[in-house]
Order: sequence, then C-alpha cells, then structure tokens
Amino acid sequence: MAKGYPSMLALLGLIAVAGYQNRDKIADMVGKLGHDPRNPQANQPGVDSTRGPLGGVGDFLNIGLGELVDRFRQNGRGDVAQSWVNHGPNQDIAPHDLKSAIGPDVLAALAQRTGLDEDELLTRLSQELPSAIDRYTPEGRLPA
Repeated sequence: MAKGYPSMLALLGLIAVAGYQNRDKIADMVGKLGHDPRNPQANQPGVDSTRGPLGGVGDFLNIGLGELVDRFRQNGRGDVAQSWVNHGPNQDIAPHDLKSAIGPDVLAALAQRTGLDEDELLTRLSQELPSAIDRYTPEGRLPA
C-alpha cells in the first residue's frame, strides 16, 4: 500500500532524513515549498503564487501532506494531525503512536528508502513532524 502514497513518502522521508540534522531549518524549507503569503517570493514576477516558488514540487508535497493527514484520520489520530495544521498548540505524538498512525507499510518503505532503522525514523519524525506541518500550513488549513 505504501507504493500508493509516493508523495507522502517523499514528505516523510524529507523530514526524517533532514529533521534531526537540520532541525532548525527543515520546517522553513518545507514551508517554502508551498504557498505562504509571508514568503516574499510568492509575489515576485515569474513565480506562480498559487503553486509556490517550486511549482510542481510544491504540488507534490501538498498532495503528500493531504495524504499524510488522511492516513492519520484513517488510523484514529486525525485530531493530532489536525492540531499541527490548525492555529494553536501542536499536540505531541509518541513514536509508538506515530507508528500506528502512518502504518507499518509506510514505515517499512521509509526505512528502506532512507536507510534509517524504524526506531530512528519514528524518533525523528515524532520530534520534527508537528512543527514542520505547522509551518507548512501557516494559514491554519491544508493547501488546496
């Protein structure tokens, strides 16, 4: 089933691999991939502000974000993921809860593609995912 979620895997992989090593930069980088009205590039000539400064890459990650939140909803953790999207405090997620939220198929695919073991992935993602998603959704909603 993980093969059906390539953009979600890309988003999670990006956050997992870069998250720990670049924890101060990852959310800013992810946020710049989508439309952000606070991003001055969004209003520059030649930049499609509806698609963000990276165009199709931003679209790909927007889809991944939607897939991720849907996966959390399907696995009983939609309220946690929604707290990261909405304005207000972000709920924490423990690594074992994250494992059940993303599912073993996605976790196995991430481990294979990143070269990180599952425990390391879960630890990194549980620490970085809330703030990365929060910054990627500055308007308090999922990108269209």
